[in-house]
Order: sequence, then structure tokens, then C-alpha cells
Amino acid sequence: MSAQHPGRPARIFVAGDSTAVTRPFSHLPMAGWAQALPLFLTDEVEVVNCARARASSKSFHERGRLQWILENIAPGDYLVYGFGQIDWKPDPGLHTDPYGSFLDHMRAYATGVRERQAHPVILLPYERRRLDRHGNVSRFLADYPRAMRQLAREEHLPVVDLYGQSLAWWEELGPENSRHAFTYLRPGEPLQEIVQDADNVHLRAEGAVECARFVARSLAEQQVIPAHWVKGLDVRSFSYDELGWLDEATFQDRTRSRVSASPVPKAGA
Repeated sequence: MSAQHPGRPARIFVAGDSTAVTRPFSHLPMAGWAQALPLFLTDEVEVVNCARARASSKSFHERGRLQWILENIAPGDYLVYGFGQIDWKPDPGLHTDPYGSFLDHMRAYATGVRERQAHPVILLPYERRRLDRHGNVSRFLADYPRAMRQLAREEHLPVVDLYGQSLAWWEELGPENSRHAFTYLRPGEPLQEIVQDADNVHLRAEGAVECARFVARSLAEQQVIPAHWVKGLDVRSFSYDELGWLDEATFQDRTRSRVSASPVPKAGA
């Protein structure tokens, strides 16, 4: 799937929700998995992280964020995209039915990217930290990953199965140690006004790094991207300075600017 990009790096665009967002410093120690992805990619690749907090497949599409990606993506680029963490919510501006409107919206991403001679890649989201006293993880999001697998079969799309990997991780770690991957504050860490302690949805930097490592490895092993684009898979720790948190002005600018002003085509149209 590799392509030549004279004069610039190859680009991997990311579409998703708050679990993928590149966070500002005000959210420490919370980080999105796509924020950590550049740690495992060489300078031949640029990550364009367009993920948005509180985005479903529907809202990301209908509010012009997918359209912005389609206006900026070029032949040979990639879009890694996955939703579900927000799609279940009853809010009519966010909710999708896993085997109905969700598939319609998710298909629109793949169709639009392929029309621009770029490469769509489905990412199954990691499962939330919901474990019973025996250490079994609740399959809270399960219908959305199942629907994405169905779409991938129908559209012949590569799949990064972060969902299945996360189930194995959380059960292996167990109810206590799995907290270390999520936003649970440690002794002496300040409570940021905007960050909730004991958050079982969003990752700490350490959890984000491991998810990003899995994504990079999966893309290379499936030959979705060239193996020589990937680096550092055996590096076990990174400093917080390497995670790329944003200053507030940059964060706000990216949030506001990565939205198209053009009319958004309807899903399934």
C-alpha cells in the first residue's frame, strides 16, 4: 500500500473520539492513543490527528470533520478511523444503531477516502475498564466492533483489532492493575480541574503508549504500511516530554480549524 510522496512525509490521518485525541497540558496525565502514535513512526510519516472529544461516527461526519479530512487527504495517504465509544449515547446528535446508521456513516469514511486514492483502515476501539470481581471484562461496546468487522469484510478493509487486544490486556492485568492504564491519579499527582480521577474510559499516558505500540505493530505486520516506517516497538518507556501534549492555544486552534465549511454529503447518498 505504500506510495511515493515527493517533498513531504506520508501522512496517517486519524478520525475518532476523545480516546484518540492529542491532549493539552491541562489534561495531564490523560493522553489519547493517537497522541502517542508518532513515538513508533519514523520521520517518513506524519500523523494528522483529527480526533475530537465527544465525537460519534455520526457527529464527526455531519459536523464537517470527515469532510475536512477528505479535502486535505492526498493519494497514497491513510485514514485510520474508529468509533463506538460515543455512538451508543441516546443524544440524537450522537447516537447510531450499530447495524444501521453506524454502518452507513462508517462506510462513508471508506468511500470518501478511496475516491481520493488514499487508504482507509478501520480501528476497533479499546474496551472500557469494566471488570467484575472475577476479573472478567464487560463487553460494553461489543456491537460496534462487530459491526466494524462486518463492514471490513464487505468493503475489504484492513482492521486494527485494538478491541480484542484490550480485552486480553484488561483481563490479564485484573481489576487492580488495569487501573494503571487508565486515568487514575497516583500519590502526589495534582488533580487537574478538567480531569476526572478514577476514569475508566480515558487512558493515562502509559496506557496510550501501549495502545499506540499495538496500532503501529499491527499496521506493519499486516503490511498496511511499510515496515521501515515503524520504529521503537521494543522501547519500554518514554518520558512525558515525548508525548506531545499541546499548549491550550494550539489545541483550541486544531479543534476549530479541522472542520470543513463545505456542505456535508449525507451518509449513504
